[in-house]
Amino acid sequence: MNIKELLEQRILIIDGAMGTMIQRYKLSEADYRGERFKDWTSDIKGNNDLLCLTQPQIIKAIHKEYLQAGADIIETNTFNAQRVSLADYNMQSLAYEINFAAARIARAAIEEYTIDNGLSTMDKFVAGAIGPMNKTLSLSPDVNNPGYRALTFDEAMEAYYEQVKGLVEGGVDLLLIETIFDTLNAKAAIFAIKKYFRDVNKKSLPIMISGTITDASGRTLSGQTLEAFYNSVAHAKPLSIGLNCALGAKEMRPHIEELSQIASCYVSAYPNAGLPNAMGEYDEQPHETAHFIEDWAKEGFVNIVGGCCGTTPDHIKAIAQKVKNIQTRKLPVVEEVLI
Repeated sequence: MNIKELLEQRILIIDGAMGTMIQRYKLSEADYRGERFKDWTSDIKGNNDLLCLTQPQIIKAIHKEYLQAGADIIETNTFNAQRVSLADYNMQSLAYEINFAAARIARAAIEEYTIDNGLSTMDKFVAGAIGPMNKTLSLSPDVNNPGYRALTFDEAMEAYYEQVKGLVEGGVDLLLIETIFDTLNAKAAIFAIKKYFRDVNKKSLPIMISGTITDASGRTLSGQTLEAFYNSVAHAKPLSIGLNCALGAKEMRPHIEELSQIASCYVSAYPNAGLPNAMGEYDEQPHETAHFIEDWAKEGFVNIVGGCCGTTPDHIKAIAQKVKNIQTRKLPVVEEVLI
């Protein structure tokens, strides 16, 4: 069964936070380095994507925990795995390898999980996670020079192209452009995906797009309203569009409601476990997050739900249980009007 057929039948579950789960392992610098990178010239602790190469068993175990919790879609551990962000660790040359390995790990996790539980792999999907980069195309990092950009569109596109190539050749089912705070970065990723599939002369994999609203104004960091953001990326004809990160479910609700009314595609939402406390940690319990998302589902706002920062397999399990018998959002018939 393909993912569109499933989305017509029920609300699908996407996994929770990868970083939160990695933190539980309390890995040291040596753990990040492994044998291969033991003599690397700079510190690499915190480069979570590198763990696909040095601690693949940990990443696979986390994927399997989310599958056991009820996730239908698991994201590859590749949020920062393009050469622009990897430059922080002088590891630009590893971008393709990390993405390829991450996709294979996620695919292996699904195969092992389904065999262990006597299930079909056909109803579980690997989403290649494509993050926003640590450099933005729309904003200047220099307050004294607002016209300056740390990155060009072509540089961003080429970095994303390499990431997409690794993810696709590694075997992902979907491509997820997520945590978008600058739509121009997202457009570079969309262009890279389209270019890659043109170059290999194949039909594109389904694209999921997920932005992030950064404050109570309802705008992205680069200043767009939610409606403007949607209209800016709708040309990609995504499988779904949604929101993740930055806000907890309580704060995200009005934005998801708005998006559900304007989106002609499926709607996804995976909020943080509430807002962070003074120590930067998340206190919202699984039953609390699940309660908020259950409300969205009952209102007919969503097709795909899960969790972002601070969420765990317990959160995903609670969410999955709450929405399993709730009807999925029906796609609206959107009339195109020329003015």
